[in-house]
Amino acid sequence: MPKGPTRKAETLASATADGSRSGITGSQPTRKAQAQAGRIMYIECKAGDLAGSARIGRVTHSKTGRTLYYSGLTFRSLRGAGFKSNYYAVETGEDYWISGPKRRGGDALYGSGSPIAIDDDVREEYWRVIRRQPERIHERLA
Repeated sequence: MPKGPTRKAETLASATADGSRSGITGSQPTRKAQAQAGRIMYIECKAGDLAGSARIGRVTHSKTGRTLYYSGLTFRSLRGAGFKSNYYAVETGEDYWISGPKRRGGDALYGSGSPIAIDDDVREEYWRVIRRQPERIHERLA
């Protein structure tokens, strides 16, 4: 009696058939591609103060994720040793709070009412994807 295809072979055949029907076999970018493209993050300079100047921009990561790159600066993780900060700028030695932006806004470590500048290259994606308020894509401040 001949053997039929294994469950693994059937699953693989089904997956490739589904992919060929949609015309796209790998629609999601790989982790490496996502890391190279960068991530939109909230960046606040803490240079000796609890609240400092803040921006929302695209940050790229090193392979390990301990080093971040933004606007010509290199940030290294303080690994929990910072006071109200989690990264420091290698070039200047200043402390920074860097985190992912929140959907509801209020990204500052301490809810300061000061406006947050949004970089032009991420503004549309920030308002559409993160904040889910596409009617505000023309606004440069959050």
